[in-house]
Amino acid sequence: MIPHSPINLEPPSCDGEAGSARPLALVVDDSRTTRRILTRLLDAAGFLVAEAGDGQEALDLLREERGYSLLVADWIMPHLDGLGLVAEVRRSPELDHLRILMVTVECSRQQIARALEAGADEYLMKPFGPGELASKLALLEVWRKS
Repeated sequence: MIPHSPINLEPPSCDGEAGSARPLALVVDDSRTTRRILTRLLDAAGFLVAEAGDGQEALDLLREERGYSLLVADWIMPHLDGLGLVAEVRRSPELDHLRILMVTVECSRQQIARALEAGADEYLMKPFGPGELASKLALLEVWRKS
């Protein structure tokens, strides 16, 4: 169950553009429960959300659909872990525009540094609340138009 939060997760208005497209986010975690929580929170924030159960599945989805603007990835997953996924995304010029939020239980400074050096834009430690996620989304400026 997702705790209720007084923090507004609604996206900022886009200069009065009614019906403007919602940005696409991809949530990658081998925990179905965590994917559901993140999907619900991101949906409330105005994203259209797809899910993947591991890094390889995510990479396949990202290569099929170029419209994603946000990747939210766990670190510890089978087949291709989050760190490997981040590195693959950053090596792919067609995916390098993605904003990447690593959401994981890995909490040592050394691990955080590794994720950021691999190309993650922000890092969020589990467990987290809606407020922490909203803060990270604001830092990522995913809604900012180019």
